[in-house]
Amino acid sequence: MKNSYFPMFVDISRFRILVAGGGKIAERRVKTLLKFQTDVTVIAPEVTEELQKLADAGKLILHRKMYEEKDLEQMDLVFAATDKKEVNQTIVQDCARRGEAEQRHILVNTADDKDACDFYFPAVVQEEELVVGINSGGADPGRTRRVRGRIEQLFREETL
Repeated sequence: MKNSYFPMFVDISRFRILVAGGGKIAERRVKTLLKFQTDVTVIAPEVTEELQKLADAGKLILHRKMYEEKDLEQMDLVFAATDKKEVNQTIVQDCARRGEAEQRHILVNTADDKDACDFYFPAVVQEEELVVGINSGGADPGRTRRVRGRIEQLFREETL
């Protein structure tokens, strides 16, 4: 089977990033993104304690509200990570909207439908300047976690 997802590392330092959702998946995405980028906006009526702490510390912008299409304005990258599949689907559709009056395609990743993703969010291991991304295309998350663990162990052994 041909895999059309090309692994590449992108400078996201100038990207404005939206994460829709405030649960554990959104939290993991945000914490990883903040290692590489500081312009992250979270939209969710409720968020985890950790996301609230990050917002209170000025690490991200938090809007406690439901998603609306206008939230996509000026965004470069979007993560649909709500606990409602229909909301995630709406976000994906809004990011790809093409009409007579407007034409846009914002790259989007949704946590609950791998086939609707423009890109996959990898498991990330970072040790100083070395960054490794691991991805199974959603086919085997358990294997991805195991490989990430082995790479983390390898990094620890190298630093001893």
